[in-house]
Amino acid sequence: MTVSVTPTLQLESEIAAQGYDVIVGFDEVGRGSLAGPVMVGAAAIRAADLAGPDALHVPEGVADSKMLTEHRREAIFESLKSWSASWAVGAASNAEIDEWGISYALGVAALRALDEVERTLGIAGQPVKVGAILDGPNDYITKALGTFDAPDVPVPAKVTTKVKGDRYCATVATAAVIAKVTRDRLMIELGERPEYAVYEWQRNKGYGSAAHREAIAVHGPSDLHRLSWHLGVSARG
Repeated sequence: MTVSVTPTLQLESEIAAQGYDVIVGFDEVGRGSLAGPVMVGAAAIRAADLAGPDALHVPEGVADSKMLTEHRREAIFESLKSWSASWAVGAASNAEIDEWGISYALGVAALRALDEVERTLGIAGQPVKVGAILDGPNDYITKALGTFDAPDVPVPAKVTTKVKGDRYCATVATAAVIAKVTRDRLMIELGERPEYAVYEWQRNKGYGSAAHREAIAVHGPSDLHRLSWHLGVSARG
């Protein structure tokens, strides 16, 4: 039986107590997809907003995005963006995934999101400390910092990894829903284009459903497929 867990702001508060001014939750979507980009969502809050009579509360309805229906994710999408002091979704394309590998692509996508979040907050050049919570056990963000393809973020974040962070941490759960809705909308839009219609991305969002794999076998991969995923066929053209 699956136990429902409501995310809290406990870890965010612990990081704030260590002297960090901004806390950013990160989560990824699209890692295992056969086509389209991988995306990393970022949802930031200010430490100052965690205390006082008007202290930030966990946003209503937020939960691990995998536990929510598509309709429910869509319903809370705008409110989650408003709850965040700043938010962004960074992406790495299928071509970048093929060139770099998935782990580094995730790191660059996360830093693209962090760069946008920090510039929106206007903290460049300020004596600000940024703490981050990343879903999962692997800190791919720090590994990508300062590398050639990654953006030069205004303030590098000190990353804390949290297994099942999207279940336990409100900022991570918020980032997860924002990233999931953003990527799903993109894949639905792409799937409606004639050149991609055979792959039924409106239904599978680029993941390896039986219909999707059959379409690749019959028609070959498109220019948005990840050829390094060993799809079993050669590229068209």
